[in-house]
Amino acid sequence: MAIAFKHHPRSQHIYEPPLIANENAFLGHLDSSDSYNPEKPISAGFYRLEKGTPLVYEYTFDEMKIILEGKFEISDETGQKVEAFPGDVFYFPKGSKVTFTTPSYGLAFFTGQRAKTV
Repeated sequence: MAIAFKHHPRSQHIYEPPLIANENAFLGHLDSSDSYNPEKPISAGFYRLEKGTPLVYEYTFDEMKIILEGKFEISDETGQKVEAFPGDVFYFPKGSKVTFTTPSYGLAFFTGQRAKTV
């Protein structure tokens, strides 16, 4: 049986992720493999942060992010700190605690090994 792919046209430009934390952190899942592989799902979507309250997030799953627009300042509990720009790719392992800030605005695409939640 053939299985069709899914297409989300112009998502980077038109998808508005919902507010998830504070007054300035937005995240939304575009799609997930839940229905195809419920034992090992992966989800993908967009994360946007605007200037304001830093977002501190502890990962309960593995995730990859690619910075698409703007700038992020990303740090973790090990003392590592990075200024992130478009084209930068990050891997956040399960159990890591990461702080995200931005001087103005940042947009990233993520994919994580978890079921769709937002």
